[in-house]
Amino acid sequence: MVSTPTRSPASRPRAGKPASPVKSTITLPDRIRGWYQAFWSTLEGTGTSKNGSTYYLILGSTLALTAIGIMMVLSASSVESIAAGKSPYGDALKQGMFAAIGIFTMFVLSRINVVWLKRLAWPGLGGALVLLVLVQLIGDEVNGNKNWIDLGGITFQPSEASKLTLALWMATVLARKGKLLHRWPHVLIPAVPLAGGVIGLVLLGNDLGTAMIIMMITAAALFFAGVPLYLFGFAALAAAAGTAVMAITSSNRMCRITSWWTGQSCADGIDANYQATNGLYGLASGGWFGVGLGQSRQKYSWIPEAHNDFIFAIIGEELGLVGTVVVLVLFAILGAAIYRVVVAQEDMFHRVLAGTIMVWLLGQATVNMAVVTGLMPVIGVPLPFISYGGSALLMSLCAVGVVLSLAREQMAPALRPKKLLKFGTKKAGGSTGSTAADRKTAGPKTTGAKTTGPKTTGPKTTARKRT
Repeated sequence: MVSTPTRSPASRPRAGKPASPVKSTITLPDRIRGWYQAFWSTLEGTGTSKNGSTYYLILGSTLALTAIGIMMVLSASSVESIAAGKSPYGDALKQGMFAAIGIFTMFVLSRINVVWLKRLAWPGLGGALVLLVLVQLIGDEVNGNKNWIDLGGITFQPSEASKLTLALWMATVLARKGKLLHRWPHVLIPAVPLAGGVIGLVLLGNDLGTAMIIMMITAAALFFAGVPLYLFGFAALAAAAGTAVMAITSSNRMCRITSWWTGQSCADGIDANYQATNGLYGLASGGWFGVGLGQSRQKYSWIPEAHNDFIFAIIGEELGLVGTVVVLVLFAILGAAIYRVVVAQEDMFHRVLAGTIMVWLLGQATVNMAVVTGLMPVIGVPLPFISYGGSALLMSLCAVGVVLSLAREQMAPALRPKKLLKFGTKKAGGSTGSTAADRKTAGPKTTGAKTTGPKTTGPKTTARKRT
């Protein structure tokens, strides 16, 4: 029998001569990945001892961002509210009301089985399309964008609801067609046409910023579903061509792009970069620690929509670099924790849904801060959890509730928050909608079924029902 040596005899060290050290092949990315995994293992635990730190990091960062948002909306909107003869607390109280509704809905969604939401995928998308059509018929136009429906004095933005419903619908459809997604016809139909319909209706309202976020949601859903990467190349070319056409055919968009690129006003004297310029003034005047909470000077009608799209500039002015870094760190914690939820999912529906929500929230935050800091042309995209807007805040909190439901299932069974609603369960037989972790930790069934062992002649006893 001939054995094959693992290395040549010539490379063996001679007797009495120390062996040369083996060069390490561990690269820096591998070390960073190892440190990251070791950090999360220490923080969260392993196996049945997982303490749910991911769940509480998502929850804590979300609540912190929401609280900062209410505080900054009060500060940024009070001056113009007083100038308009309104209460200085009006916008903050309305934001707080939507925050309370959203947090309650978030906790409800965090306690139910996410699989139950599949039932709402098609009705939800259909309702979103109907509302987007109604916007074009009876909607209100604000600052050139037709995106709002007035419901008894409360304005609602259907395009914000379409983000969550589209993410849910895409996850449901792509999970059902999972084994066929390597063929491009199954990738396109029906996902791309219906998603394109949502994007087209939003563009009819002249809201390019929201349409970009919905495009991002669509691309993220396809990516986490495992669609071949070459298809994204064709999609990128089509998106670039469409963006160029929309920019060329709109003088307002061309003015924004040229003003951002050159820093000068347009040919007709319009300074489309006015909002971004004053936003940079606010960030620059804030310094390290800011001018003080409530002491902003740019909010005195220098920055349009100071409490909405450009609220990050007010944070930088009043709270300084420290305040902006705190917001960035909170978003980083939220993103890292949601990423932990995404990579732990084995079911495609769960993975696509959580991954799409992650890209939606972090992508929208990145676009907003890039606009405020002058890295992108001015696009009307709110900062999640912080900018004024009840519809955006409510839908963002609902999306976090869905992710919390998935993070809850990763906790040790004894440490999980109790379910409030047990949708999708069956009392007798059938699927209970429980997760794999629940089934692993469940003990043997004691339903009183007959056993195949030998019969005993002892007295009959009745089993007590365990509580």
